[in-house]
Amino acid sequence: MAGAKPGWAAIAVLGALSALGALLAGCSVNVPDPSAPKPSPSESTLSTPTITPGHDAEALAAKDLPLSAGGTLAPGDPVLVSSRLEEVQGWSVVHSGLQGETRYAKTDGCVVVVRVSVNQRPLVVPGDDAASTKELFRYLDPGIVVEKLRPASLRWGQDSGKPERHVELLALESAPASGGTAALVLARLFSSPASSVYVSVACPDSGTLAKARAEVQSRLAVVPPG
Repeated sequence: MAGAKPGWAAIAVLGALSALGALLAGCSVNVPDPSAPKPSPSESTLSTPTITPGHDAEALAAKDLPLSAGGTLAPGDPVLVSSRLEEVQGWSVVHSGLQGETRYAKTDGCVVVVRVSVNQRPLVVPGDDAASTKELFRYLDPGIVVEKLRPASLRWGQDSGKPERHVELLALESAPASGGTAALVLARLFSSPASSVYVSVACPDSGTLAKARAEVQSRLAVVPPG
């Protein structure tokens, strides 16, 4: 990409996928700029959001957030991720809040990585979360065919006492090669706060991946800035 390169937060979103890179058949992962700046701290997925004057997070969480509605978020403050995946039988936390990353493992061999990253303004297409998210995928894997990305969703807001809402993301799923692993990546770069949510799921086969995906979508919630 011409111009300024993203900070480590843009690169760090790939950290978990690098470990799983061999598992993503046809989706090898590259960090294109080895001279990129050194790491800067990432927001923890469990950190407390700041309060933006005049910004009504509760009202935002009360309705779906499609890719076309990214401009309704406050600039600057990242979205967060709330998870209860460890409450599902078979899942456990491997580590939590490590440079903004939480990793889960399941007894059937599945692994989930959740990350929130900040300071991604160089990848942002102003006012266009769909295009921004495609730029994020391109940055993580320059060889990706963005036409293969498909819409997906996670829960939006964490108030279980209200009707369930959803936030739209883009997804890339890879079927297992011979002896390989089935994998799924869900991501969205929110153009206004210039932060991203990234979730990767890797499983031994398509059947365990489908089950893990359903559990992730039911137990993870993206939380709007306060």
